[in-house]
Amino acid sequence: MALPRNARNGFTPEEIDFLAEVEDVTVLPLEPMEPLQLINGTYGPFRPAIKLDVPLWLAVTLKKKQKCKIQPPEWMDTGEGPFFLVGPPRTSRLLTYSVYLLHGKNILAEELQAKLDEETNKPEFSSLPFHYMEIAHALLDCASDDIPNAETVRTLLRDLREKRQAKARQGLETLDTQYLQMDGLGLMEINEIRPFFTKAFDALRKLTPAPAEGTYMTE
Repeated sequence: MALPRNARNGFTPEEIDFLAEVEDVTVLPLEPMEPLQLINGTYGPFRPAIKLDVPLWLAVTLKKKQKCKIQPPEWMDTGEGPFFLVGPPRTSRLLTYSVYLLHGKNILAEELQAKLDEETNKPEFSSLPFHYMEIAHALLDCASDDIPNAETVRTLLRDLREKRQAKARQGLETLDTQYLQMDGLGLMEINEIRPFFTKAFDALRKLTPAPAEGTYMTE
């Protein structure tokens, strides 16, 4: 839903991606590293086969350097079991995603399909993280090899987004001069409808007769 620059009164997609980079994701280091002391905290030490949470930007950086694998977040998991199995130090290993595929379990696709069905069959928005779109885009962009059937997951995410966009447009039809309530939207989705909402809201307020003298109008 691209908009000309003069019609924007919110964040750019790049700015929203930047804000989402502080969200934590789980990584599995592939080689030992000492703790990283950064302005916003210390992360590590990093040890192979021992999971830890780091900001998205750090996970992407380590992944690009082939120093870790990234575990998709819990909202993309069906709860059928962990993606990574960690045992004793000498026997710890990474459970490859091919095991799930051989047994016909595409965990990510199943959960996303359930979310898509929920969006289709229920009037309210399904429960997703505030930065779900940005996180999904980052993971599919740099860690698609850590996601089974990544193209299927990508397609389901696109369908999910389209369903939620259609639902948001329907929600705009309920706009009045007081407020608009749509619970469960992500930041990117809020940013997309903000220009239309603010202009329509201002137009409605101008068309609404002024309150009679001595009455109070809620702002």
